[in-house]
Amino acid sequence: MRPKRMTPAHHTPQLAELVCTNSLGSNLPDSAAGILKEEMRRLGSLIIACADRCVVPAGGALAVDRERFSGLVTEAIERHPAIEVVREEATDIPPDGPVVAATGPLTSDALAARIKEITGSDDLYFYDAAAPIVTAESVDEEKGFWGARYGKGGADYFNCTLTKDEYEAFYEALVSAEVHEGHIKEELKFFESCIPIEELASRGKDTMRYGPMRPVGLIDPRTGKRPYAVVQLRKENIGATLLNMVGFQTRLKWGEQKRVFTLIPALRNAEFVRFGVMHRNTFLNSPRVLLPTYQAKARPDLFFAGQITGVEGYVESAGAGLLAGINAGRLATGNEPLTLPLESMLGSLAHYVTHADADHFQPMNANFGILPPLGERIRDKAERRKAYARRALDAVARWREQHRIPVVSPVDAAQL
Repeated sequence: MRPKRMTPAHHTPQLAELVCTNSLGSNLPDSAAGILKEEMRRLGSLIIACADRCVVPAGGALAVDRERFSGLVTEAIERHPAIEVVREEATDIPPDGPVVAATGPLTSDALAARIKEITGSDDLYFYDAAAPIVTAESVDEEKGFWGARYGKGGADYFNCTLTKDEYEAFYEALVSAEVHEGHIKEELKFFESCIPIEELASRGKDTMRYGPMRPVGLIDPRTGKRPYAVVQLRKENIGATLLNMVGFQTRLKWGEQKRVFTLIPALRNAEFVRFGVMHRNTFLNSPRVLLPTYQAKARPDLFFAGQITGVEGYVESAGAGLLAGINAGRLATGNEPLTLPLESMLGSLAHYVTHADADHFQPMNANFGILPPLGERIRDKAERRKAYARRALDAVARWREQHRIPVVSPVDAAQL
């Protein structure tokens, strides 16, 4: 519906605009997020194809130049001869299917009400927050160092160091800062991996040092020692002119953000091009209303895709869309929708969000805990993860061959 009607979090009319971090998570082949991405590559995901073509160095993570990424996705969709892009708000769902409702976590009130009516789902929610972005030239590089945690990847993060006294002063300012309440009238529910920094601080003085400000795996080359605490800045674009405060999503008032965050020595004179914001995300009670094919139980020709299904994360959302799209296409051509094998990360994620405890359902991201156990016990953690990765990719390959799934992106990735 953008740009005719904007959302509280979006700033452009582009498709696939990244509203929080520009990182799509770990790209390591034996990580849960890395396995998910590789499964999607092998199933022809346009989103991953575009991401792979606008990478910003970020150690072992797949981070992208957010403007180029959304531009590539938008161009691919708009120039496809079988796709018509209509720029207006959808307030209803077409009565004839197959239909895929990929409305995003910021579904408008009118469409959310219609979805609730069709599915009979409770209106579940949680709050998501974005981190501030600063200009690279305004960061004092004498107050930190470039380097990745445990030396993984290149020197892709700038680490703003804090002494014990500096950390404690920052902590005291943070826990006493004013938050923006806005129009929030209901209980706040945060997804733990995207919890505001001030909420973490409220849990105890050292909580941040075991979270986004942890110094573990970092040695300051100026001293040869591990810092007391760090704030990591990740490159936000290919030119590295913008830096994102990693893990510093917040709902502090903008004036308070500038006052508190400039207590970090390297950010004393920081220029903020975007302050942190918080927005409300809507998702279905998927265990009650969806099948693992992402079909609505109440209407099998209606599919849901993305974060509204209860998957959490950019790539997880795109993965749900990929499976929903495959199944909508199958239904349109007279074939039965399919479930992916549980051994795959995509299959286990779909199974989890549609089989979890409906009374206590909360969003889930890719992780090894949702996969079925291996057939053998492997004590070494690294080897165990590699075994999970091999099994997952083998399962996807067999599934694709068995069901003759064509691997076709909306455009040839080589032309992007």
